[in-house]
Amino acid sequence: MTKTALHLLKGVGYLISTFSVVLLAIVSWKSASQSPLLIACLLVGVTASLAGMFCRWLTYEIEKRREGK
Repeated sequence: MTKTALHLLKGVGYLISTFSVVLLAIVSWKSASQSPLLIACLLVGVTASLAGMFCRWLTYEIEKRREGK
């Protein structure tokens, strides 16, 4: 498998993970909406998960650009 294909696969994996986090948040919203603390926890959890995936994706993009130089 080429480096380009590996990077593309990683990117697709992060998109799938992002989509799954959003779906899980939608499913959890009904229960969480009954308590302000649960709403805060849900929103912070979703934000942290998405931020973590973004950081990992960004490191792969930086590595990809460095390898290209």
